[in-house]
Amino acid sequence: MRTALTIFIVVPLIEMVILIEVGSIIGAIPTVFLVVLTATVGIWLLKLEGLATFASVQHKLATGEIPETELLEGIMLLVGGALLLTPGFVTDAIGFTCLLPGLRKPIARWIINQSVFHTLQTGTRTNRLNTIEGEFRKED
Repeated sequence: MRTALTIFIVVPLIEMVILIEVGSIIGAIPTVFLVVLTATVGIWLLKLEGLATFASVQHKLATGEIPETELLEGIMLLVGGALLLTPGFVTDAIGFTCLLPGLRKPIARWIINQSVFHTLQTGTRTNRLNTIEGEFRKED
């Protein structure tokens, strides 16, 4: 909880400082234009990548595969889109990292290979291997 509180306090402060510095260098109007431009490009990219990820999820489900990476990418797309709509250059950089497929896919694979997800996958596989088949009947 402390980490979340720290992030919600520190990130806006950093964003304000950077916006003020950029505004003092290039001016207020170009700075506002850049913020609006990144939000517009972000929405367009979110739509494009969201549709591609949704199609990939449907394809994997149709073939009987688990779309674990694609579902995590979908979450990353939502987070990235929200960050791009937030005014600021740091959140825009993180947002574009979540939206660009060349960066998003390796990050999603890395997260899945982390211990928590790996343990969940291993546990699921282990349960499948240790399944005991049998029959039952209901007695009144």
